[in-house]
Amino acid sequence: MTAPGLLIAAPRSGAGKTTVTLALLAALRARGLAIRAAKAGPDYIDTAFHAAATGRPGLNLDSWAMPPPLLAALAAEAATGADLLLVEGAMGLFDGIAGAPGRTGAASDLCARLGLPVLLVLDVTGQAQSAAALLRGFAFHDPATRIAGVVLNRTGSDRHRRMVEAAIAPLGIPVLGAIPRAAPPALPERHLGLVQAEEHPALAETLTALAALAERHLDLDAIQALARPIPPAEAPLRVAPPGQRIALARDAAFSFLYAHILAAWRASGAELHPFSPLADEPPPDHCDACWLPGGYPELHAPRLAAANRFLAGLRHFAATRPVHGECGGYMVLGQGIEDAEGARHAMAGLLGHATSFARRRLHLGYREARLLADGSLWRGHEFHYATVLDPTADPPFAELRNAEGEPLGPAGGRRGRVSGSFFHLIAPAEPPA
Repeated sequence: MTAPGLLIAAPRSGAGKTTVTLALLAALRARGLAIRAAKAGPDYIDTAFHAAATGRPGLNLDSWAMPPPLLAALAAEAATGADLLLVEGAMGLFDGIAGAPGRTGAASDLCARLGLPVLLVLDVTGQAQSAAALLRGFAFHDPATRIAGVVLNRTGSDRHRRMVEAAIAPLGIPVLGAIPRAAPPALPERHLGLVQAEEHPALAETLTALAALAERHLDLDAIQALARPIPPAEAPLRVAPPGQRIALARDAAFSFLYAHILAAWRASGAELHPFSPLADEPPPDHCDACWLPGGYPELHAPRLAAANRFLAGLRHFAATRPVHGECGGYMVLGQGIEDAEGARHAMAGLLGHATSFARRRLHLGYREARLLADGSLWRGHEFHYATVLDPTADPPFAELRNAEGEPLGPAGGRRGRVSGSFFHLIAPAEPPA
């Protein structure tokens, strides 16, 4: 039997969705509920915080990158055996790309697809009655999206809260909590978003504080009652793994890999064998493929450059077996990484490029990639600040298009059994036969 689900959304980024979501997750778990959480869109950082707050694996639900059957199957699987599924939106509730209806990547797509009602987080800083006008627009913008309740965030005083509540009352949408401006503990950030959950200096204490905040300022029973059943669906699609026994880099420098991809590999019979480059561990030699996920190698470049067992073992592995690097993994496969201060650190040298963080430029957006090795079509995204130095004659890994279908040209590189690019794969563009 599937659990009921609820979407936590907001009119814009920075309104407090993550704070409210983590507070709800931590508080409901402390009450003894079995909670699952998911993130709308491709954000791979928030899901680790969700996992820490719930004690269960995090999940992404992306209406643009995932074919509808996969989206429905992942949501139903996450809701099986749980008491509640909370889905955290990304950006503003209706923000996505100009795509086909239901495939825009907006959090609101999940409302129509999965029947999720919305708990809207309103940052009421600098406004009172105007918050009601904003809520009215969100409530009536899309008939398929139902705003079932509201949480007021960053209220300045009890009087401020009462003014906003009085303005909202005629709309018939319940206000189910109000969080004072100075109440939530801060979550530290860096250039790709929040500092990773595993690196948070006091994550357990922060989650305990957030649970207490939710108990004090939110109507948890009423919020839980908003949720509606997730529809059942077929089992998730399977994705062919890169090998039978996959050496998987996993540590603070290599942490960005989607949970549903790992689950799909396991469902197809693959074995995952983690190793830590930061601990100077080479890929396990009994494996037949190696995968270097994205992460923050730029923050650990000196340590990686000095990891001689890892680098020598990776070169030895690549001589006879396939190695692939995504984003940060792709950077480590190159000749070197230039850090933010301009110092160059030698990397594996298995591909001909080098990358720099001294010359940062944001690359962000959905991507559709045709892999040149086999012609398969995948959807995913790019999110990095690295600049490629020393472009080489390595054959490209893929041809990319953006979400609107505009060609972006070749990307990444291939050399022998080694491949890599900044492209994070999420799902096949269409369900495989």
